Amino acid sequence: MVFVTERLYYTDPYLYEFHAQVIDSQGQEGHIYLDRTAFYPSSGGQPHDLGAIHGAQVIDVVDEGERIAHVLATGGWPAIGETVSCRVDWARRYDHMQQHTGQHLLSAVLVELFGFPTLSFHMGAEVSSIELGTPELTEAQIEKAETRVQELIWAARPVSILFEDAAAVAGLRKPSERTGTLRIIEIEGVDRSACGGTHVRSTAELGPIQVRKAEKIRGNVRIEFVCGHRAQLRARRDFRNLTDLSRQTSVALDALPAHMSTLLERLGEAEKERERLALELAGREAGAQYEATAPDADGLRRAVWRVPAIGAEERTKAAAFTKRGKALALIVGSSPMAVLVAASQDAGVNAGAVLKSALAAVGGRGGGSPTLAQGNVPDVQAIEKLLDALGMKLS
Repeated sequence: MVFVTERLYYTDPYLYEFHAQVIDSQGQEGHIYLDRTAFYPSSGGQPHDLGAIHGAQVIDVVDEGERIAHVLATGGWPAIGETVSCRVDWARRYDHMQQHTGQHLLSAVLVELFGFPTLSFHMGAEVSSIELGTPELTEAQIEKAETRVQELIWAARPVSILFEDAAAVAGLRKPSERTGTLRIIEIEGVDRSACGGTHVRSTAELGPIQVRKAEKIRGNVRIEFVCGHRAQLRARRDFRNLTDLSRQTSVALDALPAHMSTLLERLGEAEKERERLALELAGREAGAQYEATAPDADGLRRAVWRVPAIGAEERTKAAAFTKRGKALALIVGSSPMAVLVAASQDAGVNAGAVLKSALAAVGGRGGGSPTLAQGNVPDVQAIEKLLDALGMKLS
């Protein structure tokens, strides 16, 4: 016998306390099936409800077609045939209702103003998102859409649940491929969409709607938004953060953007000066080391340095060391494992050729000019081979 679960949330999304009869269970998996339920299963981009059945925590709600599985967290589940008291987590449910109706309203406005269709919808724990069928969405368009949405919220447009025959339904924002009876969510004079989700009764319940982010994805645009209580909490958090920045910088809130722009500009200039001084210092250190390094029997001065990573300062130091003539420099970086070879023009050593030969033998990659070459090494063996070729030792 196939049991069918009556979906109470279809007709009354505000119902969060009810009684039902257990019609089936899978005790080992904690799945409970009821003859009727107000618990919404994950579907259509909206997450499932939470709550309690017979005192046990509901941790998941799964739509299995004709019936709905309620996954309970603990043992001691009710027996088949038993009547149980059930309670949906109302704060979570109402939040989902605000976000879902807010999505319908925002999607309808984006079609009304710009003809941008909604391709997908996802409701997250902190923000919700919709992917729009457009390659671009400007800040001016976002502001215009938010203004229009707010006008419709202030107008307190009724939100109705209708049931219509799929063969005769008309005026849907997005055509439905379903047959039989369709559940329609209608925002009066604004939107008609086939939807099985939970929604508020009026746009007045949505509160503010904020578009928080817009980014390009797969040739389309994805926007993140918040509605109602989420928007209030987010605005409060934003204000708290801005107030803290204002206090730390002794700058008025409205002047913060210009102040931060100035700070970033100064920081960029300071970083350029730091880099210039670092390169100058590297050159001076190389000169001092050159003077302190005695030539070997072949007349070449050799220097080996270990560094965490090879960057512009290390390249400057190696070039400065060999610029004075009759010199070789090897720099070994540990993260990532890499080497740099520098040779003066009169050293009789082709830095690029020596490095390429040493690395090729052990599967490394690299190369460069006769005076400066760099590459990545797979292991210490490659470094030892390079040291032998240059007549050096790694202290």
